[in-house]
Amino acid sequence: MEHNGQGPAAARAGTRGWLALAVLALPSLLMAMDMTALLLALPQLSADLGASGTEQLWISDAYGFMVAGFVITMGTLGDRVGRRRLLFTGAAAFAVLSALAAYAPGPGTLIAARALLGVAGATLMPSTLALITNIFRDERERGKAIAIWATCQFAGGAFGPVLAGLLLQRFWWGSVFLVAVPVMALLLAAGPFLLPEFRDRSAGRRIDALSVGLSLAAVLPIVYGMKQLTLADGRGGAGPAAALAGGAVVGALFVRRQLMLEHPLLDLRLLRRRPLSAVLVSLVLAGVAMAGTGLMVTQYLQDVLGHSPLASAVLFAPMGLGVAAGTMAAPALAKRIRPATAIASGLAVSAAGCLPLTVSDGLVPVIAGITVLALGTGPLFALGTGLVVGSVPPERAGSAASMSETGNYLGGSLGLAVIGVIGAAVYQARMDHVGGAAGRTLAGAVADSGHLPPARAEELLDGARAAFTAGLHLTGAIAAAIFVVLAVLVAASARRGAAAEPAPAAETASEGAGARSAAV
Repeated sequence: MEHNGQGPAAARAGTRGWLALAVLALPSLLMAMDMTALLLALPQLSADLGASGTEQLWISDAYGFMVAGFVITMGTLGDRVGRRRLLFTGAAAFAVLSALAAYAPGPGTLIAARALLGVAGATLMPSTLALITNIFRDERERGKAIAIWATCQFAGGAFGPVLAGLLLQRFWWGSVFLVAVPVMALLLAAGPFLLPEFRDRSAGRRIDALSVGLSLAAVLPIVYGMKQLTLADGRGGAGPAAALAGGAVVGALFVRRQLMLEHPLLDLRLLRRRPLSAVLVSLVLAGVAMAGTGLMVTQYLQDVLGHSPLASAVLFAPMGLGVAAGTMAAPALAKRIRPATAIASGLAVSAAGCLPLTVSDGLVPVIAGITVLALGTGPLFALGTGLVVGSVPPERAGSAASMSETGNYLGGSLGLAVIGVIGAAVYQARMDHVGGAAGRTLAGAVADSGHLPPARAEELLDGARAAFTAGLHLTGAIAAAIFVVLAVLVAASARRGAAAEPAPAAETASEGAGARSAAV
């Protein structure tokens, strides 16, 4: 069965719709696990393959770079050629490439496989989210479905390192990649019976090749520059800055071309709706705050409190589970208060969760803080994502989904870069009297302490840990400020948008559905 986005919407999805959701949740769960599970497998596979430091970075980063670069293109491509078709193509490619990565004979093969996995992965998220939007036409059902989809995403991120740790205790590093094969096989087996096809017949099948090139040339240098800034602790020289500047210039050209095209790769005219633009800004900046605090807390657990990588992964899991719990609670919350109020209130809760990070030390207050922080973001990721994909006619849901996913990826990359640089700057300012590797990073202090007498080594480590903790405190304060600003922005934009942008009387049925979703 194929739909083109025209005609009346079904009132209820029915049993088949919820079974389809279970199938569509699988790629979301798998991709989130894949993004985090490799972190624990990297040391073992690097030793087995003889990967250099640079090769290790590309093994871990190639996947995310390609997802970020291609998600815009794949979202619109699904609208044109069919979302189910693109999903199945990407799932089959993901399974084959996962097997190739598991048995890679050398670092070069693994890097290439990871890069191609990123391209395949970019087809999955916008396709699944767009299909969910098309299957669940009732707003309340769609809200529940998106909340479940988002829950799988964040739960997968939380359990990915734990699963990897269990696999690595009994199998070789390739088992981390092979997990994807049966999951994708199940999707390909059940999907044809449960998933309908949707595409936008009015836009044709051609995609503007220049827009694709501009999107890649904008996103990839920006993500690369942010990553390099993080790795270099802000001392990366002109290279990262040039990449960021070049990406920004190309990004401006991309925006200009999209506004000129009748059928753009990314419909930026949607940003004229104030509630929608406020949600997209919130998705980006919330990603900044969460990725930044996550980076600092994971380092704190290992380098300050001394936990192993696996133990740190388990201790850090409440952050992902907190977001999952918040997304699941969001639909019920939206029944009692307006969605914009639920989102703004959740962001205020996140700001409160940041407070322990600003003043407290030790395991309990830090884990409690990130759990509350994450819990408060649930309404944003569930209801906000629903707003974005529900603000357009059904035939353009893939493009809207790619806009949401791009915001998430850029926010996470920006958070790792900016917060990482700020944390490093605080550390270096407090340790500038030490010099050497110990004066630059906590890991350097740990390494240098091994060459010192016990008393001097303990003194150096105490100072280094205190300096890093000061950076964590500042990170918490910055994240709290971001969440407060976003809470005010969402609440104010919803009020202004409701007053300034009344729905036109002559809107079509599909446009009316989007406008009602946008009027949070």
